[in-house]
Amino acid sequence: MNRSARLPVVVGVDGSDHSLRALDRAVEEAVLRGAPLEVLCGVPAHRLAPDTAGTTAGTDAASGTVRGADEEHRRALSRQARRIAEAAAGQARESAPGLEVRPSAVDESAVAALVRAGRRAALTVVGTRGHGGFAGLLLGSVSLRVAAHAESPVMVVRGDNERPRHTVLVGVEYGTDADAVRYGFEEAERRAAALLVLHAWELPVYPGVMVPPPTRVLEEIAEEQARYEESVPVDAVAGPREAHPNVDARAETVYAGPGHALVQASASADLVVLAAHRRHRLFGMRLGPVAHAVLHHAHCPVALVPTAA
Repeated sequence: MNRSARLPVVVGVDGSDHSLRALDRAVEEAVLRGAPLEVLCGVPAHRLAPDTAGTTAGTDAASGTVRGADEEHRRALSRQARRIAEAAAGQARESAPGLEVRPSAVDESAVAALVRAGRRAALTVVGTRGHGGFAGLLLGSVSLRVAAHAESPVMVVRGDNERPRHTVLVGVEYGTDADAVRYGFEEAERRAAALLVLHAWELPVYPGVMVPPPTRVLEEIAEEQARYEESVPVDAVAGPREAHPNVDARAETVYAGPGHALVQASASADLVVLAAHRRHRLFGMRLGPVAHAVLHHAHCPVALVPTAA
């Protein structure tokens, strides 16, 4: 048995329609893997303003949190989290009789709980948005933060593809995306689907260059670069193809912006797989621009596979 088959699929729920959609997908993923399902609900971080707690509440000088009324409110949130997790677990059992389902309500933020649970999971599944949010925010902050920090594959359930396309799409940048390509082969084999490994590229533009090189030189540079770029997806599928001979895999290179190309191609896919290239920024770990574009606009769920590069 594959090691990942013994690990659970974890799904984050908060009672919203988006999280219940993620629950449905997580049930399918658990069944596909023959894995148990953990239904997790975290308690949102909460702090009462001092003047709303009443004169009997008091304030903890060390943490700055309000005691009394605030603690009672936190207990109420914990009870609500348990109800949400248990209700979602019941729904999962009804849709997949025989599936092992474990509800889990934790007294910590959803992001921290999902990242922690993901360390021992085959897959973590999240929806696109929970409660609240701005109208222009297409991906919820919880989903984005989990995707940016998880140490195992994360699936963000989004998109408008209603009928199966029987295709898994993997976007590759360079050789550092080998783990994502292998994961794509596994997903295609698991789903009896075809696999498209897509590499998109564009020639760099150097602003401020007053005198461009001669046309002949530009053509030679472009031709040499094109030959290299076309080899990227071909090389990426060579090794995994031998390990998964039953997968109908093809490699394709397009001259286009990677984010745009992958979003467009996702309209014909059931799942997009990307390497999670993380960047350290002033306010913490962030995903790269291509992952951001695909997570916000893809027509189907997106799986992010952590990479060290």
